[in-house]
Amino acid sequence: MNERLHSVLAQRGVSPESLAEVCDVDPKTVGRWLGGRVPHRRHRFRAAQHLRVEETFLWPTPPPHGSRPDAGLGTELVGTYQNRASVPRDMWLQLLAEAQEQICVLVFSGTFFAQSNPHVAKMLSERAAAGVRVRLCFGDPRGRAVAVRGREEGIGDTLAAKIRASLTYYRLLPEAGCDVRLHDTTLYASLFRYDDNLLVNAHVWGQPASANPLLHLKRADATGWFDNYAQSFEAVWAGARPWTPDQEGTAAHG
Repeated sequence: MNERLHSVLAQRGVSPESLAEVCDVDPKTVGRWLGGRVPHRRHRFRAAQHLRVEETFLWPTPPPHGSRPDAGLGTELVGTYQNRASVPRDMWLQLLAEAQEQICVLVFSGTFFAQSNPHVAKMLSERAAAGVRVRLCFGDPRGRAVAVRGREEGIGDTLAAKIRASLTYYRLLPEAGCDVRLHDTTLYASLFRYDDNLLVNAHVWGQPASANPLLHLKRADATGWFDNYAQSFEAVWAGARPWTPDQEGTAAHG
């Protein structure tokens, strides 16, 4: 049984018959895939593309002959912290300074990101100048998701005000080649990616993200936790709208 394929079909609301049509195969063929048969290469590619997941997530590379079934599980988890405040400040600075390819941040307000490092905007600009792709995604202070999260945390409109305040730290970044967007998405975790390092700050209902656990992941392969979280960033980013400092109600207002 291919549990991952079953799960993704359910999550995406795609029926086996619909997937069969996309892949130009008989529905019975998809039934065999769900039963554990590995599709032809071109069908794997088309199915993964339609379902917006990595092909290797749906059909992982078989482990080497003689290896243990659980070999490699958990190898991406390199550190855990009881809460975000427990993460050493030096680690945040080092990861940012050493990034060579990309820096991705997904938060609601991310106030601490700038307040704990007064030079964060300058450092991000320097990394962008060095060829690093910098993408920052904040909650839309006028969006429904921020309003809901504010109510859940019991702080009301304060969260929207925190986002507007946080954005003032980054007003020069768009000119420096950094991309900044606003999302209106329910977040289950704040994400901070530096190349193959990813800090995942879980969200617990009714609690600020700073009080919740944080996982430090290092990418091992395309079938692990890292890529699942990385894909969620890409999905939110794709639906977010670009932000510029002169947008009314998102910078110094409120």
